[in-house]
Amino acid sequence: MLTQLREIVEKVASAPNLIEALDQLVLSTCQAMKTECCSIYIADHKRQQYTLMATQGLKKPHRHVGLAFGEGLVGLVGERAEPINVADARHHPHFKHLPGTGEESFCSFFGTPIIHQRQVLGVLVIQQRQQREFDESEESFMVTLAAQLAVLLAHAKAQGMWLDQHNGLHLVGSAASIGVAVAKAWWDDNQPRLELVLPASCLDREAEQERLSIAIELASAEFRRLRKRFDSELHKETLAIFDLFSHLLNDPMLRKDLFAKVSGGDLAEWAIRQVVETYSARFAQMKDDYLKERAQDIRELGQRLLYFLHNEDVSEHQWDEPVVLLTRELTAGMLASIPRDKLAAVVSQEGAANSHAAILSRALGIPAIMGVDFVPEKIHNNQVIVDGYRGDFLVNPNRHVLAEYIRLLREENELAKVVEDGLDKPAATRDNQRIHIHLNAGLSADTSIAVNKGVDGVGLYRTEVPFLLQRSFPSEEEQTHQYQSILSTYRDKPVVMRTLDIGGDKPLPYLAIEEDNPFLGWRGIRFTLDHPEIFLIQVRAMLRASIGYSNMDILLPMISGIAELDESIALIERAYTEVAKVAQSKGQTLKRPRIGIMIEVPSILYQLPVLKGKVDFISVGSNDLTQYLLAVDRNNSRVAGVYDALHPAVLHALKHIIDTSQRLQLPVSVCGELAGDPIGALLLVGMGYRSLSMNTRNVAKIKYMLRHISLEEMEQLAQFALTATFADEVRDNTIAFVDGHGLGGFIRAGK
Repeated sequence: MLTQLREIVEKVASAPNLIEALDQLVLSTCQAMKTECCSIYIADHKRQQYTLMATQGLKKPHRHVGLAFGEGLVGLVGERAEPINVADARHHPHFKHLPGTGEESFCSFFGTPIIHQRQVLGVLVIQQRQQREFDESEESFMVTLAAQLAVLLAHAKAQGMWLDQHNGLHLVGSAASIGVAVAKAWWDDNQPRLELVLPASCLDREAEQERLSIAIELASAEFRRLRKRFDSELHKETLAIFDLFSHLLNDPMLRKDLFAKVSGGDLAEWAIRQVVETYSARFAQMKDDYLKERAQDIRELGQRLLYFLHNEDVSEHQWDEPVVLLTRELTAGMLASIPRDKLAAVVSQEGAANSHAAILSRALGIPAIMGVDFVPEKIHNNQVIVDGYRGDFLVNPNRHVLAEYIRLLREENELAKVVEDGLDKPAATRDNQRIHIHLNAGLSADTSIAVNKGVDGVGLYRTEVPFLLQRSFPSEEEQTHQYQSILSTYRDKPVVMRTLDIGGDKPLPYLAIEEDNPFLGWRGIRFTLDHPEIFLIQVRAMLRASIGYSNMDILLPMISGIAELDESIALIERAYTEVAKVAQSKGQTLKRPRIGIMIEVPSILYQLPVLKGKVDFISVGSNDLTQYLLAVDRNNSRVAGVYDALHPAVLHALKHIIDTSQRLQLPVSVCGELAGDPIGALLLVGMGYRSLSMNTRNVAKIKYMLRHISLEEMEQLAQFALTATFADEVRDNTIAFVDGHGLGGFIRAGK
């Protein structure tokens, strides 16, 4: 039966449209099951009914045939979201006769729901005149077929071939950069595609090497030009994206491999595809989300090289008005090539929220959605709406939807002006309870960006990013200069430097780590304690960088027990003694840094009292704490719906941490994504947290919200959250609370 199943799915998938696909489905199923009737009912959620779309065996009248949700055996299958097997359907209490179909001549009935991501898309039914129940093998075949069909129907829905899409097309992707845009869509299909390059050899190897050399130089010049274009408006950390491309182009190993292929007789295009796909595959196999996205950077680099093999000049299209850019794969180069005032938003068929293009979109304030399954020809030049909060992409929306989004866009622009006006003011609640707002940083800091004036320091500096970008461990000298740059930027403010947090989930390019379950494996402090030489070099570099400053703290990641903490402190003490001795010989003074740990492994929640006297502060990593408490890999799309920082267990853990730390008089901060989320920030302050660390883009918004709500109101909000049974209760109540304060524009519905 497996062969028959595969054949049915292939026939359905190859049909030119939905109607023909469904006709093929019912015919093929009847033949495979040797049954007399097969029908498919598609769910129309707007009309709240199941519509008979295709049948083999029933008579299909010219008029519309449908069953309301919950009506008849078909409605019962959809309501229960499970198969129903009935020997004599006509005498079942839920049987509903459909006049004119001839259904009354069939006795046996088996119906199974077609479900995609928890939503019932339709019901697949087989029937026979004979009065009998279908056997287990027949049930199994139908359930398996329905599961396969679910993916095909979901794809059809995404392509706009669905019943409830009369008033425009509604597609959904992954929200990569917040914001709303309303404009005409413009499809960019000028980018060459690696996968279309076929094996080919060259006749003149020297001429081919010259072509490749010119393409590399032109690509290098382009990335330098793009970096210069954004030099005055982007944070150095974001500008480093273009530095990475230049670094890759100048990588001796990459160049060597490219020219070796050409020397072997390959055409430059074929050489690029082979080498790029090899390098890209290495990154794609890595477990860490950040490093996986570097695979896409390698492919972007390859595509730019292909482009310059055929184009020595970069031609820029001229737009009369802002557009929503549609693309197969969004690249940093595409974003930079369109003038900022002409780019309303971007929608990409491929890519993810952690790609460099997504990071650049956020830095530029351009709404972006990734992973949208659309047909370019159907959307190009049509009016569209991009909702970067929810990941919604609407094509040719009706006038009511359009009017609502135009209102939201106007409101968003007004809010942006309002929040920026108070950016440099200290963060405090409406009743003047001081809240300390810090930044999460990852590569460098830049005194030129406005947000620095309004923060109280750096709550989390991720030291591993320079390690990830290099081809070998950075030297102590290199690390010292890196750390000095950020300490000097925030000379009068605290900077919390987290020690190297790499391992199974974030392997270094020059240190392969293969694990079946990296999030529970060799990572964080476990890795550095196993390599004390790396740990000591890093801590010495931090301490050397701090000489002359008094603003550095050291944060230890992934601590799961006191033994790890004691061992780490002993190594830090050893490094301190060495650096202090050298400093003293030079007439310098080394200030002893404060030491803290990340609270992210649940086991440490039950050892908090033992931390008193051992550490000077603690910092809650809400992302990993949520992941470990709920046993959910937050990078796994299959269980993404289970990962929820507002889960009651997570909220109670956060309350336990703040209550215990206050009793121990131990300073505590939250540096996970929850701190920069409007809902999360209000709940955390209501629980008792007074220090939040977040990404740059959230600072102004969080400060503005805090200034308009009193501490007492936030405490009441948190009290309700701690009594709730479900995360959605917490979310809905907080959204209503924020709306009640006239701040609803800061929150969009949905997780």
